[in-house]
Amino acid sequence: MSAASRPGGYRLLADIGGTHARFALQRRGRQPGRFRMMETGAYPGLVPALKAYLGHWPGLRPEAAAFAVAAPLTGDRVRFTNAAWSFSRSALAGRTGIARVHVLNDFEALAWALPGLGGKDLAKIGRGRTQAGAPQAVFGPGTGLGVACFVPEAAGGPLVLATEGGHATLAAGTDREAAILAGLRRRFGHVSAERALSGPGLANLYGALAALDGGDRAKAPAPAAIARAARAGRDAVAVEACAMFSALLGQVAGDLALQFGARGGVHVAGGVIKGLGAAFDRRLFRRRFEAKGRYKDWLAAVPSYLITHPRPAMAGLARFLERNAGPAD
Repeated sequence: MSAASRPGGYRLLADIGGTHARFALQRRGRQPGRFRMMETGAYPGLVPALKAYLGHWPGLRPEAAAFAVAAPLTGDRVRFTNAAWSFSRSALAGRTGIARVHVLNDFEALAWALPGLGGKDLAKIGRGRTQAGAPQAVFGPGTGLGVACFVPEAAGGPLVLATEGGHATLAAGTDREAAILAGLRRRFGHVSAERALSGPGLANLYGALAALDGGDRAKAPAPAAIARAARAGRDAVAVEACAMFSALLGQVAGDLALQFGARGGVHVAGGVIKGLGAAFDRRLFRRRFEAKGRYKDWLAAVPSYLITHPRPAMAGLARFLERNAGPAD
């Protein structure tokens, strides 16, 4: 029996976002490998994309799988928030031919990765020191805004709280932000954190700033173009949009530290921060992180980090399977 088909052979890992589907294979006790990234929009659903990925290795039969999905997990039917895909959790094993299938929220997978991250996997923002045994929060802007928390010392062992915190109402910290949120509220009705703190959210901020100052909201560039213009300093609206994005992100990070009691640190993930590059203002982020009135000193002791690991969701899925895979895996 080949290593590809015998029990205890390979496990499938998949990180499915609104824009990209990332796949990998892993064996117990080893690092994930055989990475592939595929465009979500190029496939009608998860199973066709999965079969296309496994088609690179004919005859390989994973014994277990863990999927991280950018969607709320509230029932059997999973519908992606920012993609047209949906699937039945109960039918997934039968449709894929994989005996044991686990489905996690994408930030739930990131939270599982946190205890294994260190050194070059993280870039610290500001001061603060990790408190051993304390909860650790992770959130981040991508196509949407995900939020989760790792609790290392729960009854029965570590656990992860998967949330939909990105859809909580966003508050303003300055008069200028209040004016921008008023404009977004007229446009969207409810202004969640995700409406401003995501890839599309950066474009929303740019458009609202332009409209507030008499410009044309319809001409808001794509997020990548906004970031490039801000880094070059050639577009004042782009510069302000990226600064406001940094400030509001820090404000939400501080909120999460308070809400979760995350003295183990608040970790920022997501592709948008990488895309911003130097346009992400770390000092402004940290200033707003700590700007909580009577709790300023409490927050000053809490560390904040950017996750720089190239594939943190894969690391989290692998760690999850190490703890939760059945004996035959």
